[in-house]
Amino acid sequence: MTKKSELKKQVAAAIQACLEKKAEELSILEMEKGSGAFTDYFVLCSGTNPRQVQAIADEVELRLKATGLRPTHVEGYRQAEWVLVDYVDFVVHVFSEKARKFYDLERLWKTATRLEPADLKTADRKTAPRKRKAAAKPAAPKKKKKKKV
Repeated sequence: MTKKSELKKQVAAAIQACLEKKAEELSILEMEKGSGAFTDYFVLCSGTNPRQVQAIADEVELRLKATGLRPTHVEGYRQAEWVLVDYVDFVVHVFSEKARKFYDLERLWKTATRLEPADLKTADRKTAPRKRKAAAKPAAPKKKKKKKV
């Protein structure tokens, strides 16, 4: 598996962990090369209270630890206003609503490409499910022509 597809799988796992803990306002930013960013992706989300912020960060760590990936750095966990979970190639930011509005990372990194979780799917064309064609409508019965006598 290529490094890029493996990275996308890891980011997708982090996103899934956020969603399972009911994270709000999920954003994924793909950082541009040469932008000064120190990572490839930012995953940003919000929790409604300190306990939820910590629960989201915990779930991200547990989910990725199960795949053998551990964060190189975690910051802000105790205060739970802005928890930063750094995996080098991507960083997960879990904010309180107030901190998210104050720091406004989406505005700060406005040159980054915004992605949707579906954009990180790395399904191989050969194994991806194919769209089914709509079933053909049964032909209407032919009317018999009356013979002229």
